[in-house]
Amino acid sequence: MNGFIKVVKELPSDISYKEPFHVDCSKRKGQFDYIESVLPSLLEHHYISITPAMSQRRDRYPQYAKASLCQACYSALRLTKSLEKKASELLEAIPKPFLSLHLRFEPDMVAYSQCEYPDLSSASMEAIEAARGHRKPWTGEVAQIWRKRGKCPLTPNETAFILQVLSIPTTTNIYLAAGDGLMEIEGLTSVYTNVFTKSSLLSGEDFKSMHGNTKAALDYYVSIHSDSYIATYFGNMDKMVAAMRAFNGLYKTLFLSRRAFAEFTFQGLRGKELMNALWKAHRDDFAMGRGSALPHCFCEFKL
Repeated sequence: MNGFIKVVKELPSDISYKEPFHVDCSKRKGQFDYIESVLPSLLEHHYISITPAMSQRRDRYPQYAKASLCQACYSALRLTKSLEKKASELLEAIPKPFLSLHLRFEPDMVAYSQCEYPDLSSASMEAIEAARGHRKPWTGEVAQIWRKRGKCPLTPNETAFILQVLSIPTTTNIYLAAGDGLMEIEGLTSVYTNVFTKSSLLSGEDFKSMHGNTKAALDYYVSIHSDSYIATYFGNMDKMVAAMRAFNGLYKTLFLSRRAFAEFTFQGLRGKELMNALWKAHRDDFAMGRGSALPHCFCEFKL
């Protein structure tokens, strides 16, 4: 937070002997506001302790406060030394230059989306049913509305189609950032042949012993260091990667539009017509190399 506030390792002697005034700003307090509740206590007592919690009203922060929050968080973010070493080895093993593709089409992801995919293989359908639990797919008109809103993950085949629309060469080196059990992957690898995964680049024992969160951390590390990053979804991982890439000045980041793809296919567009429509939908973001989410990232205010 250098440049915004003064950070010290030891308290000044005139207050170090005192007990801090405690301010409870936990989430159970509801719409707790730092400016209304914490700042007055700080001005009055000069020495306070607060219950850690995210502010519920960050929209009211002045711009410099938003910038300091973003910079502090992203400057401080680190992997453990052992994990960073493994991630660095993985990054080194990927042929350069390369594109990191975050593809979300695992059984649990599709089950969570509650979307219908009638043309999947029987193995994929069985895996989705096993992951579904109490969640049932939307059907009929509700399913159409749900898909038109962009709620349904892109399949590997649909992803490959959009990458071709963007004129990304089929010989491009692609690192596949994805969870275990990715389905219908042949829809991508039959078109883009230079696809690399964690399981193909790490030793078998290394890969088998890794927890899911560890694998996600490796994907994160590789993605923030890739030459470009494309995401088929806009979840927490994608937001983290996009913001960190923006923070580090790496703006070749793009989010594929599930909503545009659904809208155009529902309109009956196929072939060249569909390709032209999808190109227009992605053209501005693709040309900027920034993605529609990045203008809202306060990392743009880096000093």
